[in-house]
Amino acid sequence: MAKVNFTAGRIAEFKCESGKGQTFLWDTSAPGLGLRVTANGAKAYMFQAKLNGQAMRITIGSPATWTIDAAQAEARRLKVIIDNGLDPRHVKADGLAAAQSVRKATETQKATQLSLEVIAQAKRELIGRAAWDTYMTAPHPKWGAQHRTDHIIAANAGGERCKIGEKIAKAAPLAALLARPLHEITAPVVLEWLAHECQTRPTFAHNSFRKFRTFIRWCAKHPEFQYAVHADCCVTEEVKDIVPGSKTKEGDCLQREQLPDWFAAVRNIGSPVISAYLQALLITGARRGELEIMKWDDVDFKWNSITIRDKVDGLRTIPLTPYLSHLLTALPRRTEWVFNSPTAASGHITEPRIAHTQALQIAGLPHVSLHGLRRSFGTLSEWVEVPTGVVAQIQGHKPSALAEKHYRRRPLDLLRMWHFKIEAWILEQAEIHFVPVVPGLRVVTAA
Repeated sequence: MAKVNFTAGRIAEFKCESGKGQTFLWDTSAPGLGLRVTANGAKAYMFQAKLNGQAMRITIGSPATWTIDAAQAEARRLKVIIDNGLDPRHVKADGLAAAQSVRKATETQKATQLSLEVIAQAKRELIGRAAWDTYMTAPHPKWGAQHRTDHIIAANAGGERCKIGEKIAKAAPLAALLARPLHEITAPVVLEWLAHECQTRPTFAHNSFRKFRTFIRWCAKHPEFQYAVHADCCVTEEVKDIVPGSKTKEGDCLQREQLPDWFAAVRNIGSPVISAYLQALLITGARRGELEIMKWDDVDFKWNSITIRDKVDGLRTIPLTPYLSHLLTALPRRTEWVFNSPTAASGHITEPRIAHTQALQIAGLPHVSLHGLRRSFGTLSEWVEVPTGVVAQIQGHKPSALAEKHYRRRPLDLLRMWHFKIEAWILEQAEIHFVPVVPGLRVVTAA
């Protein structure tokens, strides 16, 4: 093979021999470096050598893009690889794979960084109020109407005029927290907020905090919010020191000697519907919300029973006692609701506390909440020595003992016997002379 010193002129002048498909010209400076030209005039630098007795030929590139010095340097590099017993083609493939791996790693890193930036931006943009609104619209099967209203009140942003007068409503405790981005609501923030709110309205602050704590737990379980929420922001020891534990209200119960004054005041309330409702709370021991939504279809005057929509078991049937039946019969049947209210948007009474508080003041009795009337039923029943399981079943409490849970489910007629005794004793202590109508008997006049 003829070898020459590659120069620009020789490269440019070199042509394919006539009658051949390709012709080679070899360089003297770089071993194995050659120039190939085809019959159509295409030129390319080539490298030729032997590896393990096998000849190989590798294309370097066109003279249009490779200078002579660059082609010679590449030929020398390939020669070194072969001298080390390696195949340049494999080395190139490994290099490409490594480069591709590095490129993929770089792209993955960039994608991860971009994802982190997107998450960080989403955290900055997710305001607590937006998560709260989603929480409020989510299904909560055990929430009653009053419980939902309490959540709305606790998160009221304020700024609107009250229904009565021109006073601007003050923002509720949770408004300040919910105005922050959710990811900024940390344990120190909650602690500072709670300490500030407790200075002016501690009870409202404590109740609002408990609702907020449940909200945070809800967020921590939902993928759309768990990336931004600090699940431990409401459970630090410092916060627990500020918020008292839930305790049974002392004194929130009617005593036996208070029954005459209580009944006298409640029976004189101007609204017969509210008057009957308050007496029904005491006589049945039901939850306030359960009676508020009671319909006429739920009352069976023939078989003396009431079907109550129980928040625990869904439905429960309790006896309709004689005096309560007398009260309900006297109520106007204006709508489907037993305790209806023409002015309420729901159609039934929703806020009987005001009338009850006024009745207590008139009677000179200490404050008793509406739930305290439910508590009073359970307490006063002990005077009649009623089995605790009977009272629990009437009130809709879960069975607390193994025998009660698995072996005691009393029929309605057995509940009715005890419930009638409870009502009769309450009326006796209240000095109410009520003679129930015995079913099946009627007055007969002589012809």
